[in-house]
Amino acid sequence: MDSERSAVGTRDEEFLDFVAASGRYLLRTAVLLCGDPVRAEELVQATYERTYRSWRAARDGDPQAYARRVLVNLRIDGWRRTRREVLVDPGALPDRAGPDHTGAVVARNAVVQALARLPLTQRRVVVMRHLLDLTETEVARELEISVGTVKSHHARGIARLRQIFAEGELR
Repeated sequence: MDSERSAVGTRDEEFLDFVAASGRYLLRTAVLLCGDPVRAEELVQATYERTYRSWRAARDGDPQAYARRVLVNLRIDGWRRTRREVLVDPGALPDRAGPDHTGAVVARNAVVQALARLPLTQRRVVVMRHLLDLTETEVARELEISVGTVKSHHARGIARLRQIFAEGELR
């Protein structure tokens, strides 16, 4: 009985350490994927639930990559179910920066708004390539698409972002 408790305690402690280490990363990724901080928090919570249920498999590899994959898949499932995005003002991003960081917050909000204007597939690829720093091969593997498709979505997404910023289309 004590060995069961210690194994569960160790598992729970490992998972809590993982949550503490990965929370900001997953929340930032979720906000960038969905554009809504509230939905992003719900998405991260669902990601943690699924990751905890499969913690043995997750911890054997790279737990952060495992959780990111779960998060992206949950978001894709949401897109498939709703097919319609309702975006809120990303100015409500969870940020604890003080007045000294106003420029950075404004810049980040502009990027989030611009990303929200991209088609869903382009947004996913651009976020994963540039904000999560994944290679084309890693993005292709995570999204289960070809590297060529990643390249074309990336090129179109970057071109559209340049257009949005050049034309000053952000509110």
